[in-house]
Amino acid sequence: MSGLDAVGEGPVSSDATESAATGSTGDPSDHPSVAALLERFGDAVLRHRLNAGDQWVVWVDPARSHEILAWLKDDPDHLYDMMSDVTGVDYGKGRPVEVVYQMYSTGHRRALRIRCPLPLDALEIDSVYDLWKSVNWLEREVYDLFGVTFRGHPDLRRILMPSDYAEGHPLRKDFPLRGRFSRAEQTRRALNQDVERYYLAEDIAHGEPQQAPEVGTKASQDGEG
Repeated sequence: MSGLDAVGEGPVSSDATESAATGSTGDPSDHPSVAALLERFGDAVLRHRLNAGDQWVVWVDPARSHEILAWLKDDPDHLYDMMSDVTGVDYGKGRPVEVVYQMYSTGHRRALRIRCPLPLDALEIDSVYDLWKSVNWLEREVYDLFGVTFRGHPDLRRILMPSDYAEGHPLRKDFPLRGRFSRAEQTRRALNQDVERYYLAEDIAHGEPQQAPEVGTKASQDGEG
């Protein structure tokens, strides 16, 4: 079987459960951190999986996520000093939204992915900003696009959508392709928006406006060709 066989089979339905994806439970003893998590936090480890041959994924109880992630960062046998990504996944149909942490230990040269499933009626989890400052904007993005609240984040507010965006969270499966408002309402809001919605007054007033050079002047000639 070649790597192109999957292309011929066509796309996989977005409704497929994750168990249908490629991967296996693997042997936890092959990854020191996975084995240690099962031994130390066995009651908080929901399941684990080996994807793509070398990507270990561990699902943990979100109520203990900060404790577990802090241990993975600080324990000498693990030392996950790099949090390279924090993102979210929504599978739709009432299933939990997952917060996903992609980590790497530069000392042990070891990668690990931690996933925390959050029920739709309790989209909250502890921030890990105190552990990795790199998550500042990443947690804000998950908050903005998925609606997950990160408790303890120092500046939790939208980062991609406007602060007064009223249509919800665009990466949720229940979000309409064209938004929740009609095109007419979206256009009306765009035309009526205040420039200070995006820029501070001092930013707008900063400096004198620069006039374009007149045709034929040296400045305009220097810019030709």
